[in-house]
Amino acid sequence: MRRLLFAAIILLLLPTILPAQARGAAPKTPKDAAPIDMTGYWVSIVSEDWRFRMITPPKGDYPNIPLNPDGEKIAKAWDPAKDEAAGEQCKSYGAPNIMRVPGRLHITWANDSTLKIETDAGMQTRLLRFGGSATPLPGAPDWQGFSRAQWLGPASGRSGDAGSLTATTTGIRPGYLQKNGVPYSGNAVMTEFFDVVKEPNGDQWLIVKSIVADPQYLQRTFIRSTHFRKQADASGWRPTPCTAR
Repeated sequence: MRRLLFAAIILLLLPTILPAQARGAAPKTPKDAAPIDMTGYWVSIVSEDWRFRMITPPKGDYPNIPLNPDGEKIAKAWDPAKDEAAGEQCKSYGAPNIMRVPGRLHITWANDSTLKIETDAGMQTRLLRFGGSATPLPGAPDWQGFSRAQWLGPASGRSGDAGSLTATTTGIRPGYLQKNGVPYSGNAVMTEFFDVVKEPNGDQWLIVKSIVADPQYLQRTFIRSTHFRKQADASGWRPTPCTAR
């Protein structure tokens, strides 16, 4: 009888015991909470803007970028030899354009709250910081700026039911949105959405949508979408330095 009474009491208390245990559980780290897996090697697939990405377009060739008069003035004065002399060959490898540079990505977790994106083209490293790690560090702006990241769940409607990642980047060293001198300023703010899509044949795609806002040089926000296909290993990974031409 006592055993039956004890069992009945436990059943009555379960609805309050279990939530209390859940509340006491340690929260998941951003790494553990990831709704999609972005890690691995990815190769860029140039499916649009081929002539602006695979070769360096001539000065003044930027029909799809909404430059204002100040931006056009700088773009028309582009001089790659001057950039080389100043040691600024990486001006087109900054955060607002690096994902457009044809090449490969290597994505890993630097720690439980920082996703690291390395590029072989230009040998750049981006750090997407989550939560408490999303505090800007002192010092001069660099090419990749400071990126705050967060996961978006399935309710966002992105990537079907998988979820996605969004990142906002600020504090970027002034550079180029395109290799032929199309400028962005140090006040530019870039918002990105990263989605992973899996095909029935097993192929995986990383789709990166970027939105750049820069009132100093752009008439309106500038939106681009870039595609990468996942690779099985590091085949083809060839780190090469930045070039100005």
